[in-house]
Amino acid sequence: MPAQSFAGWLAPCTAPDALRLLLPGSATAVLSIPLPPVSVDPAAPASPCIRACRIDGDGLCRGCLRTGDEIACWSRLGEAERRHLMETVLADRKRERYRFLDRLRERERVAGVLHPLRHPPAGDGWNRSELDDLLPDAGVLAEAAVLVGLVPRPAGTQVLLTRRTDALRHHGGQVSFPGGRVERDDAGVLGAALRESHEEIALAAVQVAPLGYLDPFLTVSGFRVTPVVAAIDPDYVPQPHPDEVAEVFEVPFEFLMSASHLHQVEMEFRGRRRSVLEYDWPGQRIWGATAAILYNLRRRLEEAA
Repeated sequence: MPAQSFAGWLAPCTAPDALRLLLPGSATAVLSIPLPPVSVDPAAPASPCIRACRIDGDGLCRGCLRTGDEIACWSRLGEAERRHLMETVLADRKRERYRFLDRLRERERVAGVLHPLRHPPAGDGWNRSELDDLLPDAGVLAEAAVLVGLVPRPAGTQVLLTRRTDALRHHGGQVSFPGGRVERDDAGVLGAALRESHEEIALAAVQVAPLGYLDPFLTVSGFRVTPVVAAIDPDYVPQPHPDEVAEVFEVPFEFLMSASHLHQVEMEFRGRRRSVLEYDWPGQRIWGATAAILYNLRRRLEEAA
């Protein structure tokens, strides 16, 4: 599913603790909305579960890296035993599986501003109150997820993006993150992001080290979208599905995190002029919800600086 269908329209603002929403149909109606806090319930029992519960070919849970036996006996373990398993055994497994994660220079900085994997962000989305009159009449939101992939390269971290096939009926030729609707069989939003990434560009789950979640946001088309930020194995070789993805490309992380490269442009939407965000990357138009998600990450990093 192309990220551009997730039409949250954001623009830069001067307040460090807010996002500004430019409502569809108006180039001047600007609403300042506080960023929701990143929080963790301190009373929650120790658990490595990140709600991506699938046993892989190595006999380990794709999400937490526990064996089936370790999951089955978890409730019978004491707190000290749980923490030993999490901090020693599972930590070793994570280092072994995701060796490329240590090469991500921004790992600690980025992970520190995300909602943790064990606590996906709750609520309808930071912009719910501002979209009540724009959401579908039924009021039922469909869950969706996109994968914001960070690829560690010797010359600097890159962000993985795709360009949709031109022949697609909806959003053909547009730049997006891999992602789409959360299906019934998915292990939550993380599972959906991993599944869609595999289907669209043949990115295997073992080549993805999830770091956390950005703020969910709602769309006028009735989606609640959760962006999953993850490190991507630099040895990954893209294989775009020809019916969905025309191209997989990378853009430097620092370029996308620089305010000087993000601009507001006006366009026609439903018969009216409106402003949207856009990056001026050579050869590609990175705009709309894709730009909004990257902007959200940039604001989080700026707040923590």
